[in-house]
Amino acid sequence: MTQQKHYPQHIDLEPVMRVAGTVRLPGSKSISNRTLLLAALCAGTTTIHDLLASDDTLVMLQALHALGIKWEQLDERTHVVHGAGGVLPVHAADLFMGNAGTAIRPLTAALAVIGGDYTLHGVERMHERPIGDLVDALNAVGAQIAYTGNPGYPPLRIRRGHIHADRMAVRGNVSSQFLTALLMAAPLMAKDRAVTIDVVGELISKPYIEITLNLMRRFGVTVEQNGWSAFTVQPCQQYRSPGSIHVEGDASSASYFLAAGAIAGGPVRVEGVGRDSIQGDVRFADALERMGATITRGDNWIEATSNGPLVPIDADFNHIPDAAMTIAVAALYAEGTSTLRNIASWRVKETDRLAAMATELRKVGATVEEGPDYLRVTPPEVLQPATIDTYDDHRMAMCFSLASLDGKARRGNAMRINDPKCVAKTFPDYFETFAGIARDELF
Repeated sequence: MTQQKHYPQHIDLEPVMRVAGTVRLPGSKSISNRTLLLAALCAGTTTIHDLLASDDTLVMLQALHALGIKWEQLDERTHVVHGAGGVLPVHAADLFMGNAGTAIRPLTAALAVIGGDYTLHGVERMHERPIGDLVDALNAVGAQIAYTGNPGYPPLRIRRGHIHADRMAVRGNVSSQFLTALLMAAPLMAKDRAVTIDVVGELISKPYIEITLNLMRRFGVTVEQNGWSAFTVQPCQQYRSPGSIHVEGDASSASYFLAAGAIAGGPVRVEGVGRDSIQGDVRFADALERMGATITRGDNWIEATSNGPLVPIDADFNHIPDAAMTIAVAALYAEGTSTLRNIASWRVKETDRLAAMATELRKVGATVEEGPDYLRVTPPEVLQPATIDTYDDHRMAMCFSLASLDGKARRGNAMRINDPKCVAKTFPDYFETFAGIARDELF
């Protein structure tokens, strides 16, 4: 699985007058890592088409290999995973999880339920990302998970416990990945009794839970819902291979190209997601429409075209926190102040994205108000050339490439992006793909 790029320490982006073209999206990270784990846990062999080739999926593939799950790569876009039917061949392993939240959290739940002797650790930032709510929920029903560093955070040591759950509870207001992890592990617990997971407080990022439920259905397990407050898995449901499954294009990655089309001419079309996508981040296109762009949708594509300077937006982005970062940069091209609300989850991502975004937006001349769960952005008349720090966060690098767009607002400027290799987490070819839609001509 090859995704390493030999990027320099920085990449310089000159102002781009116009963008247009078609982009085939890489596979969704959220779908890819969920699919890999479900394929490993199910009975049967699963062929996965269009799996994302990135650091985060490589982490999951390597972890599955270390756990004794057999898989092979048939070609650049096709993998075959041989499921172990709810057991793992290897009962003791040391697993490096990088900075992949979509890998460490579901694996923690699955390993705690299956049982063994496992350690999970990652890069320094991973050890600053909370996992305590998930660990508390599992330990409360008989798991044996211990912290080997700071309480509430990885690294973790998992030993064989005795899960006796028929009801468990998890907080929903820090990360939806905690609920996703418990949902994916629930069929392993529901051997002879139903298992219900109660959500305590507000559940954020609901569209990501919808992805989880959809994929579980594809692997033969139906979850009963009581709104967004409780989820029940009935006994004797086992994961079964669908035989073959396709990974949708990444809707979060689509946001950069759709925003580019909305800012600097277009049309820009992304292929791999469309009107029937199971990913909530396709709703990003709705936000661009509210900002004045023309959006056209097909079964497997979405297209954005600029209608001039964007209209400022004031909206709740709790449902699309990752794609909302792109709105913060698109706001630089709006005729007025934009406010992004209910985005506190940014603070526990790959970096503290609220603080990082505020810092870098100010570098290009924006006036920024950073609140505990909101960001208010007032654009300058002309963006200032800047050196953008990326905080080892792929989305910071990709978002700020948009600040090089000149567009009808005539605001873009030269940008230097430090540590561009961080895009390998989800989109190793991002800067080449971004350059591919650049056009020299004016509108």
